[in-house]
Amino acid sequence: MNIHPSIEVSATARVGAARVGIGGPVGSGKTALIERLIPALAARGVSIAIVTNDLVTAEDAERIRRSGLIDPARVAAVEAGACPHTVIREDPTLNIAAADDLEMLFPDVELILIESGGDNLASTFSLDLVDWWMFVIDVAGGDDIPRKKGPGVLKCDLLVVNKKDLAPHVGVDLDRMTAEALAVRSGKPMALTNCRTGDGVDAIADRIVRELLFR
Repeated sequence: MNIHPSIEVSATARVGAARVGIGGPVGSGKTALIERLIPALAARGVSIAIVTNDLVTAEDAERIRRSGLIDPARVAAVEAGACPHTVIREDPTLNIAAADDLEMLFPDVELILIESGGDNLASTFSLDLVDWWMFVIDVAGGDDIPRKKGPGVLKCDLLVVNKKDLAPHVGVDLDRMTAEALAVRSGKPMALTNCRTGDGVDAIADRIVRELLFR
């Protein structure tokens, strides 16, 4: 079974493709990160599929389908009908079903990326749904985000600080923000990225391959 070694596995643990959650506030760069991860993971020989979540739209899924980066049939959309965190945390049934369907359609899939539509700093993933998850914030959202100690920042397996190139333009001390994030996370890993250019994404792809696919 593909699973992060730090996660406790229940007696009913699922066998199949590893599942990675990607959450974070609106506009932080979750979809942009996925668009960069698709070719990065393909270059590492990983077969993937994607599930997106949003309130009442499939906009993120359609964006990825139109990108030309992946077979559109490998992208599923879940419309939450309420705050998207409810279907990745309180009742992940819709997402579990969507991921299961993708695995049935594409038996070669090794990894499913599950993106949570816009949510606040409380967005977290149920471990019934994912094996490992990332939380994406961006410097333009304010360098105080780590200090607010939201559950997303504290609990995720990997904190991604995106749009690092904007730091000098929005008055953010990136070194201090990084140090504060590491401190509140007690040293758990984080990554600095610029998903517009792809800077920092290869390191995330390597971590996923190493920690979930054990390569």
